[in-house]
Amino acid sequence: MRTRMVLVRHGDSMHRADGVVGGPRGCGGLTERGFEQARTVAATLAVRAHRDGWEGPVSVYTSTRLRAVQTADAVAAAFGAQAVQECGLCTWHVPDYADGMLLEQFLREHDAPGGGVFRPFQDGNESPAELLTRISRALVEIAARHRGSTAVVVAHAETVAASFTALGLLGHWHPFDLTTVGNAAVTEWLTDADPAAFPPPRWTLARFNA
Repeated sequence: MRTRMVLVRHGDSMHRADGVVGGPRGCGGLTERGFEQARTVAATLAVRAHRDGWEGPVSVYTSTRLRAVQTADAVAAAFGAQAVQECGLCTWHVPDYADGMLLEQFLREHDAPGGGVFRPFQDGNESPAELLTRISRALVEIAARHRGSTAVVVAHAETVAASFTALGLLGHWHPFDLTTVGNAAVTEWLTDADPAAFPPPRWTLARFNA
């Protein structure tokens, strides 16, 4: 009974182009290049699913940020599915005051001295441990919900990083750095065990940032 989790980072985004904090209001969605990336990765996943015999049915999840939702809509359409929004998959839950602020200003003016694993790097932001725990819980719940089938999760670079905690069972501070996760890049995890079991199952990282 194989469970497959496919993680897709959103396409090129307006908030990145504008250099602003991309919270719920500041996101701005995808650029034209981002929409093209979304269509391309959707077509690629559909071909791969047919070629590799993905366990079905294929379910699609997305964070609530517009850039992820727009990417997920293209992916879901390729599988005849409807993307389910899950806030637990989001990137940083930034404080309201920072949403849409210039990123450089946020990092410069709202630095929180002593930030680290259990303390936030910026005033009012989540700590890295809170981010990883929130996303990990969402990923494990989705895996448990779709045991024996395939879940495609369209979200953020931080979501991909958190999968190493959720599925790879790393701690809240990873002992290595990941290369930059590309826009519309695919990461894939597999397990033949029950994803809801305890002790937790062993997962195989089949693909990263591809």
